[in-house]
Amino acid sequence: MHLRFTESELATLIQMVSLAANVASVNQKPGAEQGIAAFEDLENKILERASHAGFGEIIEFDEEKQAHRVTLEYEGNSFFQECFEEFREESFWEEMVIRLADRDLIRSIGLPLWEKMSEQERRSRTQDIEKRYWEEFTKHGIERVAVIHPPGEG
Repeated sequence: MHLRFTESELATLIQMVSLAANVASVNQKPGAEQGIAAFEDLENKILERASHAGFGEIIEFDEEKQAHRVTLEYEGNSFFQECFEEFREESFWEEMVIRLADRDLIRSIGLPLWEKMSEQERRSRTQDIEKRYWEEFTKHGIERVAVIHPPGEG
């Protein structure tokens, strides 16, 4: 298969494969190594070809990993890094809100009933709680979050 890209399309492809490889590398689940390696191999192949097609100033060879990568300077100012950071930020807050709302629901109805509920039922029951947490975190971040240790643990 042969694909032809404009310079602009190739620049976008470089960012896309770099973003995908960055996201994949965060996966710590057992058995993910093969999938991560496939992403990294494709990234390396595309970046190597792109470096010979006029993008050498933003692509370097990492001796330690024996693979091509975008330069740290380019990555730091890139749209794909902005996307990755925004994704991580939003994922953090969304997960925090859902977990806290689920914790509150479990405290209210008990774990056995919570476990019998579907995800849709849980979200329906925690909608108001989630909204309250979103409002709190939007206004104050984690400033007012505190860990309360049980007696004798801290």
